[in-house]
Amino acid sequence: MTPVTSDQIAVFAQQRAELDAERRRIQKAYCLTVLDHVAAKVRQACPESAYIGVAYDGKTRELDLLGVLGEQTSPLGGLPWLWEASDEEHPLAELAVEIEADVETALEPYDSPAWATVRRNSASDGNLWLIELPPLDRAARIAQLVREHHPEATAVAIDGRRGGRIIEVFEGVADDGTPVRAPRPKWSAACDTALTRLLGQVLALPALADRHLMPLPGDNAHPHGVGTSDQVRLMPLPPTA
Repeated sequence: MTPVTSDQIAVFAQQRAELDAERRRIQKAYCLTVLDHVAAKVRQACPESAYIGVAYDGKTRELDLLGVLGEQTSPLGGLPWLWEASDEEHPLAELAVEIEADVETALEPYDSPAWATVRRNSASDGNLWLIELPPLDRAARIAQLVREHHPEATAVAIDGRRGGRIIEVFEGVADDGTPVRAPRPKWSAACDTALTRLLGQVLALPALADRHLMPLPGDNAHPHGVGTSDQVRLMPLPPTA
């Protein structure tokens, strides 16, 4: 038997690590794609849908589909049920098995980015968890949220090492032609969380990342003094209505 050298072991270890990283990237993209797929099915049958409601057991990781809910209609009101699983007359009833299976698939890995869309319904006394349906156009929703606080925003810089957090907002150019930069965005912590969640999904979906993200221009240093990285990307914002 030919002796195995430490160099050979190191090569295979590196290849294994690269393949494992690629598998995780593909798995995350798959989970989000399944979430988009089930959202499209739910919206087709019930266009006002905003959340899928499930009961979830953290120990067994089993879930039961409870129904579909809409957006809150008033500040003091709860989320309205648009369909409950016990209602067999609703068009969504025919899709119940598919919806439940798709949600289970999207949430199966512990590190699935789909988990970022899940929260407990604080208005419910029972075991009710809400899965927020992704927006039809993530880039448009990101632009809308950014411009609620920075109306002149033309682009954002995001740091993939921090899950997609926005580290700088570009607001056009000054009179001397230099970009106007806002390294400390004005929005709340809740808005920052929502934006980071959406941008994390853009980063995880190769088609969206290729379409909306580009390298940060070489003459733009990181606003917080951190060394440059290919994970810091620029996202031009699409027009908003």
